[in-house]
Amino acid sequence: MRAQRFAARVVPGPGARAVITVPFDPDQAWGAKAEHPVGGTINGRQVRGTIAAAGGGWAFTVTPMWLRDAGVVVGDDVIVELAPEGPQRGDLADDIAAALEANPAAAAFFDTLAQFYRKAYLRWIDGTTRRPDLRAARA
Repeated sequence: MRAQRFAARVVPGPGARAVITVPFDPDQAWGAKAEHPVGGTINGRQVRGTIAAAGGGWAFTVTPMWLRDAGVVVGDDVIVELAPEGPQRGDLADDIAAALEANPAAAAFFDTLAQFYRKAYLRWIDGTTRRPDLRAARA
């Protein structure tokens, strides 16, 4: 999954948060999801969060604490680079990818999981290397 790099302006959001409008469709770039957990940088400062649908497009929201720590203020023009977090479907072992492909409900569930839980499920499945029959059942 390729990182997406773009220039944007930081605008006021709900509460004291700020919003960065995402100029691409993450569903097309990374696969359809309700929300896209991402990590990357804004002006070279590390950031994690979620790209979510907003007003007919997509937006990335940052917290007041991140703004303060990064020295970014509403109205600033920034360079943003974001990529999906955690194991994505294209990164999975063939047997796990096939199991998700065969079960759309399980695939939709996997796609909504945070990075921590995706890794935990994959570790649980990978813990069966000595018992291929159990691996297939867990997958």
